[in-house]
Amino acid sequence: MSAAGDLAGHVGVRAACEALGVARATFYRRRRPKTGQRQSRPAPARALDATERAEVFRVLCSPRFADRAPAEVYATLLDEGVHLCSERTMYRVLAENRAVRERRAQRSHPNHPKPEIVARAPNEVWSRDITRLLGPEKWRYFHLYVILDIFSRYCQWPSKI
Repeated sequence: MSAAGDLAGHVGVRAACEALGVARATFYRRRRPKTGQRQSRPAPARALDATERAEVFRVLCSPRFADRAPAEVYATLLDEGVHLCSERTMYRVLAENRAVRERRAQRSHPNHPKPEIVARAPNEVWSRDITRLLGPEKWRYFHLYVILDIFSRYCQWPSKI
């Protein structure tokens, strides 16, 4: 790439890339700064300071609002004439404190074991399937009924049932 860069100063980028067999897109991409070397953004002038963020978090975790979403808290406080911050900032404050989750008390469902059917000999466990097959005309179907012995994997014909 350094050779392509040196040559591009004399003959142009297109001619240098063609002469060295390098794609122009690769040449330009390698000249760009790495994406991992981003400069840090300055803090906005109206950003909340640490004490204001602590106050917002204290209000969100108070017993009155502990089980409510930030949208509800924001609306309730606005009805009372109190404006701490925006709804999005409430979510940011909760995320900083790793408190973004379902805020209501939730019951967990019990873990039921999955049923398992085991066939140890023929004719113990049977399975069935009904499949709809396309027929010779539009909107005409054939239904294929299959009854299967799980142990031997043989098909049981309807005449033997």
